[in-house]
Amino acid sequence: MSLDPLGPVQIGAREIYDQLLQTDRKVDAVRGEVAQVAQAHGELVNDLTDHESRIRALERSRWPLPSLAALVAIASLILAVLSFTRGG
Repeated sequence: MSLDPLGPVQIGAREIYDQLLQTDRKVDAVRGEVAQVAQAHGELVNDLTDHESRIRALERSRWPLPSLAALVAIASLILAVLSFTRGG
């Protein structure tokens, strides 16, 4: 007496072939979705790079403003001290 793991179930070549075709279609669908995700990721990387460069440009253009304000304040303080010491 041999033990058959499938019992009385019989699977033919046609059933195996049909199942293989279903699996192939599912793999193709997943492949298409992966391609879409990869494309979206590439676009996000490009957007991130663009935003990063724009932020860096804004930061470079703004740094002189606080420095210039500090220099004007120091110059005003020096002029006020000089004016006060000269009796003006």
